[in-house]
Amino acid sequence: MENQTVLPEFILLGLSSDSHLQIFLFLVFLIIYSVTLLGNGAIVLVIRVEATLQTPMFFFLSHLAFVDICYSSVTVPKMLENMVGVNKTISREGCITQIFFFFQAACAEVFILSAMAYDRYVAICDPLHYTTTMTKNICRQLVGGAWAMGFLYAVVNVIPLAHLDVCQNNTINHYSCELPSVLALSCTPTLINHIVLLISVLIFGFGSFFLTLVSYIYIISTILKISSAEGRKKAFSTCSSHLIVVGLFYIAAFFRYMKPSSPSHMDLDKVVSIQYSILTPMLNPIIYSLKNKDIKMALGKMFGKGQFLK
Repeated sequence: MENQTVLPEFILLGLSSDSHLQIFLFLVFLIIYSVTLLGNGAIVLVIRVEATLQTPMFFFLSHLAFVDICYSSVTVPKMLENMVGVNKTISREGCITQIFFFFQAACAEVFILSAMAYDRYVAICDPLHYTTTMTKNICRQLVGGAWAMGFLYAVVNVIPLAHLDVCQNNTINHYSCELPSVLALSCTPTLINHIVLLISVLIFGFGSFFLTLVSYIYIISTILKISSAEGRKKAFSTCSSHLIVVGLFYIAAFFRYMKPSSPSHMDLDKVVSIQYSILTPMLNPIIYSLKNKDIKMALGKMFGKGQFLK
């Protein structure tokens, strides 16, 4: 270790070394990123200006859309830059910063999803006390708590990286600085980093998942007791979009961070990473818009009348 030089930057290999394919991928992911920004931006805007959407459910949805903008913006711009640029490096500080904000946004997202599940639980299982339970102050506290959890999760995982050194191989076979890929290059022991990552995923990841799961166990149990078929259908429709978003995010994220790292699985890791870090933020506003008639009506009303220009 004394004779080894600590490398100050990383090389991101990206998705492909084929220059022609890189141009195609650049256009594809530029479109995806543009749709992500426009879709989530439209959700935030329409909920902010439309009086009929000033409810806890849409309050959480607007914050989820904002988190998705932040979440996607952590990695996609750098990936697009590397696809068309000659220099495909990222500094050590830039890499750690990317990991920090990625973890913060991802953790904030899962806890906002848990808050949305709790909101649906109160609305369906205890509707008579909904207005007194889901007050503006409580909603703000839940969103603030989600961001605080994200910050704590990021700090806990980034602090051990201060003592991490990369001495010989600084090439990351990925399009972004994901913690498992960076730890695989370390020439210093990473046992503490892996233990911290495992424990934090169990506490924050499974903790938020457990809160969501318990809420939906009660929700489904209550829905099944509804005698009217139309009532059951309406109740399920208000929850189905949220369940789709939760499923897309959790399955891909847990698969990526809970399985052992292996060079032979890097292509699969990239595909899974694209799912939860790039595609999910784009799909969320589409899913909610298609499944929620209030959002569709508000978007049509706002953009149809040109209110966004006022």
